[in-house]
Amino acid sequence: MPWRPLEVDGVVRLLSATSARWWLSGGVALDRWLGHPIRERQNIDVSTTAADLVGLVGALPAGFSAWASVDGGLVPFAAAPHDTDLQPVLVRDDAADAWVLQVNVEDGGPRVWVYKRDPRLQLPWADAVIDLDGVPTGAPQVQLVWKALRPRPEDDVDKDAVLPTLTPEAVAFYETALLRIHPHSTWSIHVRSPFAPAKASWNRRGA
Repeated sequence: MPWRPLEVDGVVRLLSATSARWWLSGGVALDRWLGHPIRERQNIDVSTTAADLVGLVGALPAGFSAWASVDGGLVPFAAAPHDTDLQPVLVRDDAADAWVLQVNVEDGGPRVWVYKRDPRLQLPWADAVIDLDGVPTGAPQVQLVWKALRPRPEDDVDKDAVLPTLTPEAVAFYETALLRIHPHSTWSIHVRSPFAPAKASWNRRGA
């Protein structure tokens, strides 16, 4: 089935009825941080928490269906075993017969976001998800940590575009997380200091 990814405004409309926590993630979050696309992307991602997933899916408008990845295949979300880690969930525009959105499930509690790959890495929600022109968006330094595990050449392009725009505090968080969580990443070669402070407060472009 082809992808016809929504624009950000379309994602906001699609999810407007839900009270579940969600935010732009992956490459689209980096594009929004910069204010322009870094490169062409085949899909568009949002993230939510495991606790919010059912509510987010249940609030999808008529004409859109959710499908979960189970044992290497896709099944209707309602038929998936909800006691397993459903990753990712794809949203389908039924009339267009196309995928329009990928939903990733991350970890977190009422007060903190938790890195799914290593719970030692935690941030207050206000630092992990920032408001960019009214749209909840994953902080760019967090998105780079996600990409750091096994970066592809296109991830290098994203990093090289975003890293120079981060505040010193955001860079310190990224570098510290890289060394502690993904020390074998090819990106760790370029990290300057293993003792950078992990606590940071982020604003767009340091504003």
